[in-house]
Amino acid sequence: MTKHAAEDHRATPSESGSGGGLVGLVTARRTAWAFALLPLLLAGAVMGLLGEGERDPSSTDALPAGYDSTAAVELADRLPTDDASTAVVLLTSEESLTEQDVDALSTLLTDLGALPTGPGGPDSSGGSGSAVLQVSDDGTAALAVVPVEAATSTENADAVTALREALADGVPAGVTAAVTGPAGIQADLAAVFEGADLRLLGATAAVVAVLLVITYRSPVLWLVPLTVVAVADRLAAVLATQVLELVSVPWDESTVGILSVLVFGAGTDYALLLISRYRDELRATEDRFAAMAVAVRRTAESVLASATTVVLGVLTLLLSLVPTTRGLGLACAVGIVVAAAFALLVLPAAMVLPGRWIFWPRVPRTGQTALSDSRSLWRRVGDVVAARPVVVAGATVAVLAALAAGLLDTRTGLDQADQFLDTPESITAAERLAESFPAGSSDPTTVLTTDDADTVLGVVTDVDGVGSARVSGEGDGVTEVTAVLDAAPSSDEAEATVERLRDAVAAAGLTDTHVGGSEAEALDARDGAARDRLLLFPLILGLVLAGLALLLRSVVAAVLLVVTVVATYAAALGVSWWIFTGVFGFSALDVSTPLFAFLFLVALGVDYNIFLATRAREEAAEHGTREGMLRALAATGGVITSAGILLAAVFAVLGVLPLVVLAQIGTVICVGVLLDTLVVRTVLVPSLALLLGDRFWWPSRPAAG
Repeated sequence: MTKHAAEDHRATPSESGSGGGLVGLVTARRTAWAFALLPLLLAGAVMGLLGEGERDPSSTDALPAGYDSTAAVELADRLPTDDASTAVVLLTSEESLTEQDVDALSTLLTDLGALPTGPGGPDSSGGSGSAVLQVSDDGTAALAVVPVEAATSTENADAVTALREALADGVPAGVTAAVTGPAGIQADLAAVFEGADLRLLGATAAVVAVLLVITYRSPVLWLVPLTVVAVADRLAAVLATQVLELVSVPWDESTVGILSVLVFGAGTDYALLLISRYRDELRATEDRFAAMAVAVRRTAESVLASATTVVLGVLTLLLSLVPTTRGLGLACAVGIVVAAAFALLVLPAAMVLPGRWIFWPRVPRTGQTALSDSRSLWRRVGDVVAARPVVVAGATVAVLAALAAGLLDTRTGLDQADQFLDTPESITAAERLAESFPAGSSDPTTVLTTDDADTVLGVVTDVDGVGSARVSGEGDGVTEVTAVLDAAPSSDEAEATVERLRDAVAAAGLTDTHVGGSEAEALDARDGAARDRLLLFPLILGLVLAGLALLLRSVVAAVLLVVTVVATYAAALGVSWWIFTGVFGFSALDVSTPLFAFLFLVALGVDYNIFLATRAREEAAEHGTREGMLRALAATGGVITSAGILLAAVFAVLGVLPLVVLAQIGTVICVGVLLDTLVVRTVLVPSLALLLGDRFWWPSRPAAG
């Protein structure tokens, strides 16, 4: 590096570690230790004394407000057994059940509190059996309905586990027992999240540690950012859940897990950007405290802009119809604030205290060539782009369009049986039950009403596709009618039957009668998710566009960057759909996957464009737009690529939980971040900037001259 180049990068007096302001305190010799140590101790105290917030789950937490099935659940909560669910016990045998088997099973199930079956019971659709046991016509299966009283998902899981154990110990030889129905499915879903936070945290930390070691090739350096981000993650979980409890916004089992992935991903990205700039400044400045002061000041704008973009993006979820989605948005906003604060206040102090040796064995020395002046891989890529920007831009757009073609076939709305990566007992039992009984027996549709019960029962019974119906509960002026559908759960026929039920209720003038149950809830969830997408997609894009325009002081650059991020999202979702259908055999996307993937991809994916564009603007002020963009690509290429690969890997960790929705969200974001990092930021954005020249920054003109 020449003397002149070194002087270009040398810290000015106002940027030195001994300067005033908060940055000066964070990076000063006498005070850096306080910013490195005290926040970590304070975070430990907060985590130890407060702990995570406690939630009081409601039956409507995960349902869209204002829909028919949600109103049905609200009426069901008024029934005397508002804390009860039902488990359907399926008993099967290789051969026909004997009379002795039926008697023994009836006694066992009576002891377990099974409800009466047969005429007027849970299933009066045919077959024979005892008061509590319904035997199929072919004699190879029998079912019973057992109420499960549980106020929380944990209590439900414990009750179902106890029921399964009692059945396993009590059924006669040759008979197999399985538990399905609403309570069984809820219990299997809860099992997915049992120990989930620890598994996610362990897997995420391991991925981050490995990638940090690979990035820095140092046996020591990775410990500092990993420790800082890990503490920020745990503090974020405590503060976020405490805030949610304080403002009475619900959250669910997945909230803390997604929050952890987000904080680790974003926090490590900010750390990589800061450490890369610090290492570059160490090549130009002997005083490491002054070098860190320059690094903080020159990365703070990008980090704060990125964090603000993500915070505003996730806060749009507060407009969602689903309460737990609103909780996720608020929790993620708190998490990003914590991650950015630790990256800009704690990490600089923790990095500067040990000295240059922290980078061993690749210790930066004064006088070494800065990244922006180097002939690195990324500068060579930039030169190739600069030679033929039209060809590069056209080819990249064509590739993204081809990848996005998968969107033409996508469908949303996962079947209940397809929500698990590993099929649990409740799903296999429901499939077997459908072979011997009406398919809807495992998960009946419920109609809740305050209208005349006999009229409602008559209307429900007369609907085409309803196999049987009965009054299953009364109290506080509310009547529950349980309807067993002929169609299999989650099928098009079952969906059509629910719609006919609603049409019949409306035609009969039953103004306070609502159709609920899993099938109706799935219909309403799909419609609510479509409404959320219609509202939130434009809002998220508008906020990101406004933020970029203010940061870059350029309308053209902001619009182009937003367009490239949207193109990345479309391509990622298209590719992921092919992966889901061709590799995993998924029949559809979960209704929440498009929204969450869009939010995180746009809010986080634009980070890399922010990092590149802000550095390009800084370099363009001295070297012009063309050279400034190429120097920015050379300077940020390595760190952005590392950050992108790390973020993609972190979101892929969501796949450690055997739940399809999390695997889908993680896959789409992983693919999208890799596309954004390796394709859009590397070749498309530079080619567009080179094609437009100074017009890229319109209406401002940062170019030299």
